[in-house]
Amino acid sequence: MEIIKGIGVSPGVAICTAVVIDAEEYRVPRRSVPPGQIRKEVQRLRQALLDATREVTNLQITQADLWDSRIKDIFAVHLHFLRDRTLRGQIADLIKKEKFTAEYAVSVILRDVARHFSQTPDTYISERVSDIYDIERRLLRHLIGSRREDLEHLTEPVVVVAHDLTPTQTAAFDKKYINGIATNAGGRTSHTAIVARSLGIPAVVALNEATAKAAAGDTVIVDGDRGTFVVNPDVQTVKEYQRYADAFIEHEHELDELVHLPAVTKDGQKITLLGNIEFPYEAEIALQKGGEGVGLYRTEYLYLDADHEPTEEDHYQAYMETLRRLGHGQITIRTVDLGADKFTQQRRISPERNPFLGLRSIRYCLQNLPLFTRQIRAILRASVHGEVKILFPLVTNLMELRQAKWIVANIKEDLEEQGIEYDDGIPIGIMIETPAAALTADDLADEVDFFSIGTNDLIQYTLAVDRVNENVAWLYSPGHPAVLQLIKRIYQSAKRAKIDVTVCGEMASEIEYVPILLGLGLTTLSLAPPRIPEIKKVVRSVTMAQCRRLARKALSFDTDKQTINLIRSEMESILGKG
Repeated sequence: MEIIKGIGVSPGVAICTAVVIDAEEYRVPRRSVPPGQIRKEVQRLRQALLDATREVTNLQITQADLWDSRIKDIFAVHLHFLRDRTLRGQIADLIKKEKFTAEYAVSVILRDVARHFSQTPDTYISERVSDIYDIERRLLRHLIGSRREDLEHLTEPVVVVAHDLTPTQTAAFDKKYINGIATNAGGRTSHTAIVARSLGIPAVVALNEATAKAAAGDTVIVDGDRGTFVVNPDVQTVKEYQRYADAFIEHEHELDELVHLPAVTKDGQKITLLGNIEFPYEAEIALQKGGEGVGLYRTEYLYLDADHEPTEEDHYQAYMETLRRLGHGQITIRTVDLGADKFTQQRRISPERNPFLGLRSIRYCLQNLPLFTRQIRAILRASVHGEVKILFPLVTNLMELRQAKWIVANIKEDLEEQGIEYDDGIPIGIMIETPAAALTADDLADEVDFFSIGTNDLIQYTLAVDRVNENVAWLYSPGHPAVLQLIKRIYQSAKRAKIDVTVCGEMASEIEYVPILLGLGLTTLSLAPPRIPEIKKVVRSVTMAQCRRLARKALSFDTDKQTINLIRSEMESILGKG
């Protein structure tokens, strides 16, 4: 039995037989053909293009009802390139001129296109590199032959194990039989994660060794909740996971009874629970799960898998749809948090060496003003239709904040001149995600309407631990004394300035840490919608006196292990009584 830890990106448990998909990294040797075979190579190319186009078209048609517009756009991009006469001509000309095989010519031309795209100053174009590689793999598969297992004639449930998956690969799956996904690569914002969540398939990514450890026919377990992948589990482990899966379903039904009850502690303290969302339809889920609105709308998903850089109207329509689905609830729209592990790295030929410390978030926006301006205009236009707030991510100093606010002020003036309505008093806040921001929170608080504590990055930057690197995952701890001290400091700065403060990182959805957050004074939490009922149960099971006592004790410790041991024993007692 092998147990591998990764990142759970889509919840649930799957216990099935594995189907292993090759990484599809084709080795294409430089090879020439005799003059008499050139016509045959050109014909092979035409047939491959025809087959690939037919394949993508069929996917586009058969999956039309299952995908939202962003994922559908992927197919349009691929068809555009496959049908491009100039591209086809370049490949055919290379075959004729250099007498290359069709597969080598395809690889040369498409790699050249990818290199050209990666070097263009246009951000959106440079990020289309992964689409070119996906098209290359598809054509080479038709020219060389498929090395993947057959997923088109499944008769029983399986778990797909792969190095990584493209959206079009995943779209080809028979959803009736694909019960789980496990990949070596990927992150919480990868294509695989987006598609798996969209389909409701349990998934774990960033496993590194999944394809090396699992073989076709092995029994495997995908635990999308805890980020675990088990290969060839013993009988006892299978029984335990089956019990866990059954208990999970039963627990979900029990929690549904809390949806319409208030999030109030046993001694009467009202706690506001909001949802973190990526897509407009998730606003409804947040309400259905008992949330009061959206505390974090991650808008970078407007950029992922689109066939064009989102226009102002694209942004506006997305926000209006979210507001319509939300009704009267509040919504905090975060400006695009591109960079780091999102959007700008995976598709580059030469990615930044240290992207989490590179051009990302508000830095990226301030260096891409047309992109930033389009989004701010759309948010301001939508602000007259609901309770909307603007949130700037990863602000580390006053100059960044003032520059961003100055841009907002200028856009307001432009809208005024154009006679376009907007909420002049729209609240502006920042995410506190670095020690720099936490330690200067007093100064930052004087210039904003609210704080939002992004605990994922705050922990990462405070402890110098890459949160998606399994080699140092054990060091990533919300209970570290430095993290708790910084959160306390942020809250106190907000309180002195009389501004609101929300916790919107994963820490807010972990039942062990919620009482400590409440004890530190934080009474607004934003989390993944499916987690809202469970956190509401915790809230309704504690008193503020208990929470303050826990927080004081945790702040007195000098190791995170002491904190973890304390809260685990306390939560077992609290929830047992609750």
